[in-house]
Amino acid sequence: MISLLGAIALFSAVTAGQCDKPAPTCPIVLDGRVPSTANLATFDTKSSPFSPDNVKGPQKWSEILKLPKVPASRFDLPGGQPVEVVINDKSIFSPGGKPQNGFRRAGLIPAANSGTDPSTVGIKTFHWSVRQSAKKLNTSHEYINVWHERNDYNGNQFNFQTGALIGKETLTKKDDWKVLGKDDKVIWSGGKVSGEWENFAITLDYTKNTAQLYHSVGNAPLKSITGVVKNDNSGGGQMQIGLLKKPTGTKDVVNSGTQQSNFEESLIFGGIFVEDSANGCVSK
Repeated sequence: MISLLGAIALFSAVTAGQCDKPAPTCPIVLDGRVPSTANLATFDTKSSPFSPDNVKGPQKWSEILKLPKVPASRFDLPGGQPVEVVINDKSIFSPGGKPQNGFRRAGLIPAANSGTDPSTVGIKTFHWSVRQSAKKLNTSHEYINVWHERNDYNGNQFNFQTGALIGKETLTKKDDWKVLGKDDKVIWSGGKVSGEWENFAITLDYTKNTAQLYHSVGNAPLKSITGVVKNDNSGGGQMQIGLLKKPTGTKDVVNSGTQQSNFEESLIFGGIFVEDSANGCVSK
């Protein structure tokens, strides 16, 4: 049994940790942080910080997501909640009624992210934090976990990934995180940290067509881990956060290939927002 003094000390430690977390310092243009008042049913409604309709299989978001009991990430709202995105055999998206049988996917899109909204012009920084769950990924497959897809669906301005990159299996370690630019060139890769939040941000300059990546662990401030690199940021589009698991053994990854049966895999996300980085402003 915990003594009264012990309980007070534990409460004080938790609340102190929450108070130590910084607030973003730049104007937010898209906010995907989950408030303390949200429950799983919230994600099926217009009150969700994400689109209640896309991108997922036939299940409701309340059947796909979990609200895990883990500490909040660096930039979560006060009292806010991380969200766990889970994929399984049922995670087959059917755009226009045609199932993408090769993929297993579930991707959250911030609710105000129309594809032509303010997050697609000027200089914007995309933030997310990621934490591994007990439902480990099978990194013999390629996964896209955070990405910004063009409006014409003809590629992504950036991908945050893990797993064995199809056709580039020896380029990076399969268990590493990696960030790819518009031309699928790897601009960074690095090992994962277990049992901790990893915080990422990428600044896209839509005028100069450049990108720069930031990273930290736990509650440490973000630091740049790349210089400013050239990147084609044209085409507008939407940010997705979750899991897109590609199959193995096929050249037609959208429609065919091998996926395991009776599996369940997930990642935990927090601190999701996009900010205006005019004049070099980046929340760190």
